[in-house]
Amino acid sequence: MTPRAISCLWVVLPICIHAILLADAENQIFNVKEFGAKADGETDDSKAVLAAWNAACASNGRPRVVIPPGTFLIGETKFEGPCPGAYPIVVEVKGKVIAPTDLSLFSSDDWISFSKVHRLVLTGGGVFDGRGGSAWPSNNCPTSANCKLLPTSLKFNFVTNSTIRRISSVDSKFFHMIIYGSENVKAHDLRISAPGDSPNTDGIHIEDSTGIAISRSVIGTGDDCVSIGPGSNLIAISNVICGPGHGISVGSLGKYPDEKDVTGLRVRNCTFRNTTNGLRIKTWPGSGALHAKNFTFEDIIMKDVHNPIIIDQKYCPYDSCPTEEAPSKVKISNVNFTNVKGTSTSQVAVNLVCSKAFPCDGVALSDIDLKYNGEEGKATTSSCANVNGFASGTQVPPPCV
Repeated sequence: MTPRAISCLWVVLPICIHAILLADAENQIFNVKEFGAKADGETDDSKAVLAAWNAACASNGRPRVVIPPGTFLIGETKFEGPCPGAYPIVVEVKGKVIAPTDLSLFSSDDWISFSKVHRLVLTGGGVFDGRGGSAWPSNNCPTSANCKLLPTSLKFNFVTNSTIRRISSVDSKFFHMIIYGSENVKAHDLRISAPGDSPNTDGIHIEDSTGIAISRSVIGTGDDCVSIGPGSNLIAISNVICGPGHGISVGSLGKYPDEKDVTGLRVRNCTFRNTTNGLRIKTWPGSGALHAKNFTFEDIIMKDVHNPIIIDQKYCPYDSCPTEEAPSKVKISNVNFTNVKGTSTSQVAVNLVCSKAFPCDGVALSDIDLKYNGEEGKATTSSCANVNGFASGTQVPPPCV
């Protein structure tokens, strides 16, 4: 090696070493076992996991909290931000995270929550097991308005520019996931499951959030696969397989005062299998005034779905409901159902029941082909009330708009 080459090496080498050290500093690993987690499925690892999060949140660069293979018992845990030096902060779950079965150990209705975090990435291929089987008999929310909410497995509060990917959630005690007050969140390649008769185990519930995209996921629960609540805007759902469950629902809307409008929903390339509903909009009678508008449902496959297309503005699952004299004040407009095909287990495959006080406007049915999978020789029908709209292309059943 020439003197000049050696001289160059002495110049470059420190730069390379500095770059390597800087990269290591920026990509710090916070393994929960190094903070005391036992991963034996019996010891409460909550403090260790939270300590790893707090250390990562306080660091600079690209910290990664790692929950390695193993079974981690974690109680009610709140991962709080902001984490101003982290870009992003990654939580990589490779193992199985299990919830306590004793409901007295929960002081709130959340099991695991992430709050006020910017650029969160939750990933890793691991599993969150809510172990809800023992709690479901305690849930009377499907029949009573005055019920105690059980813990939701994963809640994302005021999270921005974040990603949830490649994780599984099974047997939540209540909802599997809630995205609340958040912006620009992508959720994809998820596996969410609970028995078809498990109460209120919604897959993903979105509320007061903007720019949420759900894709390439398989969701089967005892309630809605995805539900879009008040204040949701610019929501995109694609390539989701739903079933069992209650379908993909807007709502319910209008249960509480001062709810915000829901605008801009697109559901496409989704498949429903053995669900009670397919594409549903549900609002309460006697509701406050708000708008639900600009929805597109397209390229949908129904496989033995009981209510493939339904607008229900008399929604009330309880024994005691508002009277017929108090119609819903939720105004539904500009709703497009395009290229919806498959089989229905009820004869009324298209059921549009809108408010007599605020009829639905701009409901469009285009290329609908839903056949009855029941008694031979019978065909599907449609039913409409207080609907203004139009139909085009193939129409099975014959349209009522």
